[in-house]
Amino acid sequence: MPRPRQAPLHPRKSPVQARSTASVNAILEATIQVLLDIGKERLTTTRVAYRAGVSVGTLYQYFPNKSALLQAVLRNHLESVAEALEKVCREEKGRPLPQMVTRVVNTFLEAKMKDLKTSIALYSVSSDVDGLRIAKEVGARVNKAVVSMLASAPQPLGKDSQLVASVIQGAMAGVSRRLLESTSPEKQYKPLSEELVLMMRAYLVARS
Repeated sequence: MPRPRQAPLHPRKSPVQARSTASVNAILEATIQVLLDIGKERLTTTRVAYRAGVSVGTLYQYFPNKSALLQAVLRNHLESVAEALEKVCREEKGRPLPQMVTRVVNTFLEAKMKDLKTSIALYSVSSDVDGLRIAKEVGARVNKAVVSMLASAPQPLGKDSQLVASVIQGAMAGVSRRLLESTSPEKQYKPLSEELVLMMRAYLVARS
């Protein structure tokens, strides 16, 4: 018996002109709005197109189906977090290790939680759109940036910098997941972020 074909998740094409880019941005923003308004089960390409002010045909030029839309907004979110971390890692090169990790942790959590409702909604659809693969791809970018930053520290690390960077990323991801799954993330944000900073500073001091 032939296996059913899996619906494509990747965009059909990338925008190359300013007008096309504006349309795609409007579609992605509308996807988030519809997702927040009515949830992933009721979200449809027709509703998204209407909210974005484009035809369904225009939407299909870039996104073949609902899953591709959700995957695109998830990727945008994770890449925006990665860009914030890459920037702070460049800025913190040559600084003491405790200062480095404090800024990295705070930047990560601020980027993840700046729009809490959106972050929670995207977390809820992640498993439906191959989110683990996207997270691994984006995580590799972050790991490279953190490794480069750690290598510039005045204090040499007693362990391989890539391993240390992976531990930092794992701890940040764990706290982020705890917040996104919490019934009161607003209340837990500050105490959990403070504890994470304390733990990561102590870890780097012990490793240097």
